[in-house]
Amino acid sequence: MMKNILMVITSHSAMENTDSKTGVWLGEFTDPYYEFIDAGYQVTLSSPKGGRPPVDWMSELTENITESNRRFQDDEIAKAAFDHTTVLNQINAADYDAVFYPGGHGPIWDLAVDNNSGELILNFLDAGKPVAAVCHGPAALISAARLRPGLLTGKTISAFSDTEETMVGRSGNVPYLLQSRLEELGATVKTAIAPFLSHVEQDGLLVTGQNPLSAGPAAKALITLLEARPAVTVID
Repeated sequence: MMKNILMVITSHSAMENTDSKTGVWLGEFTDPYYEFIDAGYQVTLSSPKGGRPPVDWMSELTENITESNRRFQDDEIAKAAFDHTTVLNQINAADYDAVFYPGGHGPIWDLAVDNNSGELILNFLDAGKPVAAVCHGPAALISAARLRPGLLTGKTISAFSDTEETMVGRSGNVPYLLQSRLEELGATVKTAIAPFLSHVEQDGLLVTGQNPLSAGPAAKALITLLEARPAVTVID
């Protein structure tokens, strides 16, 4: 039976103390998206506000373009889905086998405080279904942990590191450092031996990747986890 994957993308574009805009990091959406599509999965796109999510302009610079970004530009079906994401409060976790949160800086503002997203994560976990996130996507776990204190205590995860945030020059444009905030909530945040190398952690149903290079590998880890599990039966 075909697996159904939900991808939840940020709707937030503004940053602090700068006119520069953010949003989703395009490769962190496209790399996992095509991993799922090529595995034969059905993918649904959602965001807090619905419609087309903002894209971080830096992720469209030549040096940051991935093979999947190029594939996306020629994929009318994928582009139409991206332009018309479903509003998050219309999503039911029971309809999906897993959820994946791409990064870009946006999630540290909206998904970190979004009750619908937090409840969605808890619904997935309570149903024994995997939750995956990459780079700043793990900020979505903050909302879930606020709704269920202690959720991250003792959990080993990965996320965009404080060192990486400083190195990309955006530490002054964000309300908090993601690694530090997750650690304050009780998580152990593990990172690669050097900044910007791929790193993925799996702890039970949580699959997390550190940075843009970790997006595809995190999706592959989620697929491996799902392939060992029965698919969800959706009852209309």
